[in-house]
Amino acid sequence: MSAPAAAPGLRRFSENLRAVPRRLREAMFRTGMPETDRGRSSFVFGNVFLHLHPARVHRWSLRPTFSFGLGILTLAAFLVATATGVLLMVYYKPSTTLAYDSIKDIHFVVPTGRFIRNIHRWAANLMVVGVLLHMARAFYTGAYRAPREFNWVVGMALLAITLGLSFTGYLLPWDQLAYWAVTIGANIAQSPREVTDALGVTGWFDAGGLQKELLLGSEEVGQEALIRFYLLHVMVLPLALVTLLAVHFWRVRKDGGLVRPADADARLGPLPARTYPVFTEAPQRTWSLAALVKGKTPAVGRGPEGTLPAMPHLMFAEMAVFMLACFACVLLSLISDAPLKELANPAIPENPAKAPWYFLGLQELVSFSAFMGGIGIPSIVLIGLGLIPFLDREEEGTGLWFGGPGGGRLVALSAAFGLAAVLGIEAFAIHFGWIREWWPKAPQLLITAVNPGTVLTAAYGAWSVWLVRRHQSTRAGALGLFTCFAVGFLVLTVIGVHFRGPNWQFYWSPSDWPGH
Repeated sequence: MSAPAAAPGLRRFSENLRAVPRRLREAMFRTGMPETDRGRSSFVFGNVFLHLHPARVHRWSLRPTFSFGLGILTLAAFLVATATGVLLMVYYKPSTTLAYDSIKDIHFVVPTGRFIRNIHRWAANLMVVGVLLHMARAFYTGAYRAPREFNWVVGMALLAITLGLSFTGYLLPWDQLAYWAVTIGANIAQSPREVTDALGVTGWFDAGGLQKELLLGSEEVGQEALIRFYLLHVMVLPLALVTLLAVHFWRVRKDGGLVRPADADARLGPLPARTYPVFTEAPQRTWSLAALVKGKTPAVGRGPEGTLPAMPHLMFAEMAVFMLACFACVLLSLISDAPLKELANPAIPENPAKAPWYFLGLQELVSFSAFMGGIGIPSIVLIGLGLIPFLDREEEGTGLWFGGPGGGRLVALSAAFGLAAVLGIEAFAIHFGWIREWWPKAPQLLITAVNPGTVLTAAYGAWSVWLVRRHQSTRAGALGLFTCFAVGFLVLTVIGVHFRGPNWQFYWSPSDWPGH
């Protein structure tokens, strides 16, 4: 006798089980893999994760040498840092008595803990570098111009949050490096006292003390500061960053995509026949309007000519950049470990006590004047950057690297001037000292107003004004000023990282430091 046939219910269950992979795929991609322009557009429109993408992207935006994928690189670094940060949170304890031991456990006991912490650290550094370079790319290609002014301001907010994320995470290991770096940051926040003390008004108007207390939750770096930094690092700042990222990406799309010159199609030339971006499906209906009024959005007057479907062209490029970012984080994590020094000890200061590398340029300025270096000059720079889109109303060179009057030659000259100015002023101050060394009883307000940082800022400002007059162009002055400050920031950072030793003295090499 033959074996009894399987019960209908069991057979149906077995068939359904085997069909799970196919049905899951169909549930995710209801129309199947897109094969036409219309299908590719629908694939983006109907996907909540991809809806921030445009359905089509211009060929100019896909050129690797135009954007270098810096925005996607920064996003990839943030996602890697978030994923590894969640893993580290499983073992980390935000307490001054337990934090250091929990980091040691992660570093030495937890399987792959050191590797995950290394990746987290390098992803954070890559994110800082990426957002700085991305901002420079946007500036030098004129991507802040109308209608993108608001998105430039959003990008500045994202830069501030990125630096805040990295800085708040710096304290969490609770070692000597973290403790004294944050102490420096707290002293910078308190630096307005330099002015209020000189004016004799600190007793009733202590802006510096208020800023320090808001930052630390107390007068010194302790448990209140640690829990405050932890909360900011793992919840408040990431939520703010994600919110602004969504706005940033959405505005890129609504402002017409990445910036490009008006004659981008002519510069690129014709597409090969195989990739010509025509619509592969005939329209299903037509419309006729008796009166047509031209709109004012960036999309008006720009058809699909010269564009390619975002799926797969843009998305494949994004995945490539994402994999590159992951590879860089993993490779650097295998080469260099995240630092971990001795347990934080308020009684034994680090000498030299240094802030994170991206703040060492400011620390170099702070060594001359705490208020101007930590508050005054950064505020001037940020206000200037925020005003640039509203002051530069020109159109020449938009979408081109170093576009505008003077072009690349102007940028090169500005870089040379910026380098000479910062090296000359720094060399003079290091070799001959400054007003305090020449005149020990000099008024503090004079020291605050006239120091190497303010002199350098004035020199850069004068160069910018000269460029505006010479070229009769706001863009020329902006190019020169931005380049000078970028070079100055780079040089001051290098000096702070490599040439400052105990008591913030200048040394050519750590081997020249005095012995203990």
